[in-house]
Amino acid sequence: MRRGLVLCASLALLAGAAQAARMGETPLTPAEQDALRQHADYLHEAGLRFEHGEGVPREPDRAAACYCESARQGSADGMYALGWMYANGRGVPRDDAYAGTLFAMAAMLAHPQADRMQRFTGPYTGNVPDCLHAPAWEQDAGLITRLMARLPADRHPIIEQVARTAPDFGVDARFALAIAATESAFNPQALSPRNAMGVMQLIPETAERFNVRNAYDPAQNIRGGLAYLRWLLAYFRGDVRLVAAAYNAGEGAVERFKGVPPYPETQAYVTRILGFFSERQHPYDASVVESSAVMTPLFMADR
Repeated sequence: MRRGLVLCASLALLAGAAQAARMGETPLTPAEQDALRQHADYLHEAGLRFEHGEGVPREPDRAAACYCESARQGSADGMYALGWMYANGRGVPRDDAYAGTLFAMAAMLAHPQADRMQRFTGPYTGNVPDCLHAPAWEQDAGLITRLMARLPADRHPIIEQVARTAPDFGVDARFALAIAATESAFNPQALSPRNAMGVMQLIPETAERFNVRNAYDPAQNIRGGLAYLRWLLAYFRGDVRLVAAAYNAGEGAVERFKGVPPYPETQAYVTRILGFFSERQHPYDASVVESSAVMTPLFMADR
């Protein structure tokens, strides 16, 4: 269902705000609540069109994806429709446990047919399909919401794009957000005195190295910066301090000083990154590049 989920993805600003509200951080305003309901209704209607081929090709898998996203936004109609698809194996494998739970959820929201359907599928079990869980990039909605609260509205789609794209490169969304926030405050037109450009502040050499043709195009810039982060994570075996230092000062400086360089700017940069992302170790893909010579057992023991 992944293809359909991408096409029926939620508005990240609203989803992030809703998640933050559930965590007790930021209550939704009436306008946000209304927009969230409208978006859930829109997704349910899109699912109906794909399910029945109304003005679009009939695609049950895409219909199920839209229903699931609608249900995740709190729509009883979306819950019921997705439950029906699981009860009948339409667009998804048949699963009465999923169907029973979805019908029970819809019934709790006073959906008129949901109670009756539970007689055929069984009661609430708590089992739900994976698509009802928040995607990884939304799970730290608190950080996303705080960043959006501090920055102008035109930066919000950039924050969303960084968070959504990071997992494609094996980078924790919070780490990617920390880098982008510190580098440019998510300004796609940023230009530093050192000619570092765009959201992730790529210098021309790094942009060329990671196939970024237009460093002021946010999508290209973000993907290039994340590709560099993925490379650095492998090169420094997931050591967050060294990766952050290398992103700021270059991997050569980190190797030369066998650690965070004694540059005040770089040390302050690393401290700022760790203020956003407190983990000292990050998963990495060792197949990306052979690790740096400084990452030896002796070096690590000295640290």
